[in-house]
Amino acid sequence: MNGPGSWVVATAGHVDHGKSTLLRALTGTDPDRLAEERRRGLTLDLGFVWTAAPSGRTLAFVDVPGHHRYLATTFAGIATAPAALLAVAADEGWRQQTDEHLAALDAFGVRTGLLVVTRADLADPAPALAQAAERTAGTGLAHAPALAVSARTGAGLDQLIDALDALAAEQPTPDAQAPVRLWLDRAFSVAGAGTVVTGTLAAGTLAVGQELELAPAGAPVQVRDLQSHGRRVTSATGPARVAVNLRRVPAERVARGHALLTPGAWWPTRAVDVRLHPTPAPARTVDRRRLPAEPLVHCGTAATSARLRPLGPDAARLALRTPLPLHVGDRLLLRDPGSRLLVGATVLDPDPPPLTRRGAAASRARHLAAVDDPADPRTRLAATGLAERAQLAAQGYVVDPEGPGWLLDPEHAARLRAALAEAVADHAAAHPADPGLPVAEARHRLPGALPEDLPDEALAALAGPELPLREGRFYRTADAERLPPRVAAALAALLAELDAAPFRAPTRRRLAELGLSDEALALLVRRGRLERVGPLRLAPGATTRAAAQLAVLEQPFTVSEAARAWATSRRVAIPLLEALDAARLTRRHPDGRRTLTTDAR
Repeated sequence: MNGPGSWVVATAGHVDHGKSTLLRALTGTDPDRLAEERRRGLTLDLGFVWTAAPSGRTLAFVDVPGHHRYLATTFAGIATAPAALLAVAADEGWRQQTDEHLAALDAFGVRTGLLVVTRADLADPAPALAQAAERTAGTGLAHAPALAVSARTGAGLDQLIDALDALAAEQPTPDAQAPVRLWLDRAFSVAGAGTVVTGTLAAGTLAVGQELELAPAGAPVQVRDLQSHGRRVTSATGPARVAVNLRRVPAERVARGHALLTPGAWWPTRAVDVRLHPTPAPARTVDRRRLPAEPLVHCGTAATSARLRPLGPDAARLALRTPLPLHVGDRLLLRDPGSRLLVGATVLDPDPPPLTRRGAAASRARHLAAVDDPADPRTRLAATGLAERAQLAAQGYVVDPEGPGWLLDPEHAARLRAALAEAVADHAAAHPADPGLPVAEARHRLPGALPEDLPDEALAALAGPELPLREGRFYRTADAERLPPRVAAALAALLAELDAAPFRAPTRRRLAELGLSDEALALLVRRGRLERVGPLRLAPGATTRAAAQLAVLEQPFTVSEAARAWATSRRVAIPLLEALDAARLTRRHPDGRRTLTTDAR
């Protein structure tokens, strides 16, 4: 349960100055900042005030405009608050804009709040309370507490504060370790301080000195200073109203609708698959015939145009004009400015696959219909087969941060493992002298099944212990532990010859006589059973022994002197000396002579 801290409430419902009057009476501060608002008695922009509850908790209020002309601003205030105070005037009753505000609250998933009938001194509040109860039925505020107040007489104001405080105390504490996504509702410049932005921090923690990312530009910024509810603080935890002084960004590059993000923790996207639900009655089916082809999409304080492609009865794909930083489960509001139609949407996939083949849209709709918990990665893995762990986390799926970099769907992994086992067996039958299937060829044998950037370690994890990865190749278990019999016999004969004359490297003809093909030689070198020295094949450790035998020579020495010390020919001595030069065991002089380096002595 929440202890005394802070809580943020969006105040919606009225088209006139009733909300502002109520908030002024509750907090002693006027939420209307603009002179035109005071002159017209009409809220035109978001207002922010706060007060202290008896428990010591700070109650912050976001006052939103009521007039239809300012809906974009209204939605920016509603979308980021964890709770709502829906106000209805006793002398006016339920209005059209109240329906729109309730629809927006429902679309954005606001399920906590109060119904307040204001101006109870001007009319009997009972009819307005009954009407509000009827209109909120079937919405997230269906069972919200309701009470009547009068800002003029003060009746009910203490009870309202107590009710808000009690409601806040019942809510679970937001995760202080959650990634930050602070939707910005104001940006301005302060003399001597620079750029300041404000917003409602829903979860996570902001701190002075913290490195963040400014979306949608993706620019890095740093928190220079921080205030919450008018007080300077070193850190703030959601829910709270905050003002953030930023480094590294001029004020003209920041605007409402931008967001401060924990770097790498959110998925910026221009395409998103969503589940549609009408507002304010989620149980009904969406009328696809009324869906706008190009709706406005509201998320947090951001609004962008989009193209909508229906996929199924309650599913659609949105192509966004401006990218939004999203997680699965995020709530969006789709608006048709022409018809005043409002439709809520839940993000099911912020990185959807392309729809290229015939019937792909219907197949996609069936997949989306099966999604019960958007944050469960199993549904996505069932569709994609595999995904990068960090990418899933950035998209909002619940994944353990520890473990392999890639996650695989069990059924998909089984199919790939079977295909890989078949490919390894085919390669071993075709290349008995070198039965390991190269990783590059393994990827080629599984076209379209694996991403190009899937690391070899992830492929090895997919293959499992039955197909061990050795020296960049997949083997059957038996082949990984032993040499092919013919290769083993040929190796034994060659090593016996080299034991008698370590530096008399066999010629290609001799290797062929022994039955050692290029494939077999490559296998023996990878296994460490032979050492390759340029075109030569010698016993393991040959270069180290060769350097040791040169120590008896007078320094510097010639190629011929080295060949005599090794009891071999110039055919062997030259590539062997070049190998020693490359290993920095010898140093070549301009006249062609060499000297052992300190490392070789």
